Amino acid sequence: MAKCTEALPIHWSRQIPEGCTPSTITVKLTAAGKWFVSLLVDDHTVQPLPKTDKQIGLDMGVTSLIATSNGDKIANPKHFKRLRQKLKRVQTALSRKQKGSNNRHKARVAVARVHAQITDARTDFLHKLTTQLIRENQTIVVEDLAVKNMLKNHKLANSISDASWGELIRQLTYKCEWYGRELIKIDRWFPSSKRCGNCGHVVDKLPLNIREWECGVCHAKHDRDINASKNILAAGLAVSVCGATVRPEESKSRKRRIDSEVSSELCASRQAGALKQKP
Repeated sequence: MAKCTEALPIHWSRQIPEGCTPSTITVKLTAAGKWFVSLLVDDHTVQPLPKTDKQIGLDMGVTSLIATSNGDKIANPKHFKRLRQKLKRVQTALSRKQKGSNNRHKARVAVARVHAQITDARTDFLHKLTTQLIRENQTIVVEDLAVKNMLKNHKLANSISDASWGELIRQLTYKCEWYGRELIKIDRWFPSSKRCGNCGHVVDKLPLNIREWECGVCHAKHDRDINASKNILAAGLAVSVCGATVRPEESKSRKRRIDSEVSSELCASRQAGALKQKP
């Protein structure tokens, strides 16, 4: 590229803001055979949005990508599932090609293009969704999910990966910094789904197949996802206002509970051994 004497035929995603000079230029060739040029600039045109009094809590799921504390549900597009048969067809064609042949190279590029189509559709949808959330709300509250650990569940790993919760939170994080919004992450062990949003009662068990439930104390009926999003918003506002913790004592992580039980047992055994040694 350093020896090119003519301008390259480039399709600009957006023009460089006037007065901005690129500090870094990165050229990348994808597996699908497309070239991308990324220019790093200090964009002075990004300004904080006007403040608003709206607040929202988000509960992430698989069937509904997010459920909001306003009572709305955003359906999960499931881009991978939508293009799964097409991907399967081109992968089958790739497996039949002889290794090292030109036809195998063409088939490999075809597989990469389907993967790129899935990635581009997912990224475009998430950008539009997060931008809308940022523009409409001043405070956004989400759960601090351990997505990598959740992917170890082989029954839900495919659906969780297709939902792309990590990318959703990543986009919300930097867009809140850009536009002067507040993003609050509450503890992942907070029982948002099992807590009654009316009286605060926490049920012992609530399997994933139960989407609606009734509180045994106040008899209030709840939609699982909407109730969770309202509890997430309330917990996030408590953290924002007074800095209080949202993790009840009974909902501590299993690791900390096990460590405390083991340490207490060791102390008890040591004390018993010391008593036996005394004359």
